[in-house]
Amino acid sequence: MKVRVDRALCIGAANCIGIAPAVFKMDKENKAIVLDEKGADDDTILNAAEACPTQAIVLEDDKGNTIYP
Repeated sequence: MKVRVDRALCIGAANCIGIAPAVFKMDKENKAIVLDEKGADDDTILNAAEACPTQAIVLEDDKGNTIYP
């Protein structure tokens, strides 16, 4: 699974970090970035994406098809 953060949508709520701290971190602009796509299992990463209030976390399968949102 590919994980990316749409920086234009990210508001720095940090819900993703609370759920998957090995996958996400905040940068100097207080926006989430992806540290390690393999830092948690797929279910945990999906939970982190679903917890984002702005749906800024985009999940794709290996073929580029959107899984979430």
